[in-house]
Amino acid sequence: MRFARECIHNFAPGPPAMIADRDAMLRRLHELRSEHRDLDTVIARLDGSPVDQLQLQRLKKRKLKLKDEIAWLEGRLVPDIIA
Repeated sequence: MRFARECIHNFAPGPPAMIADRDAMLRRLHELRSEHRDLDTVIARLDGSPVDQLQLQRLKKRKLKLKDEIAWLEGRLVPDIIA
């Protein structure tokens, strides 16, 4: 009986699994924000100088993709509250 309860506890979705997922999402969000800031710095430095425009466009596109992913993660982390 004890074994059955442990098996159910290990596979049943509950607060520990949700906390781990939330922590993983927060870590990923931190990584994405950091990369977004780094790209912002690189793009600002390259924007005024003569540089490969294709490379600059790729960096800007990557930055936009990061912004979308950040927004998606933030939406998942903040619960919808209906007032």
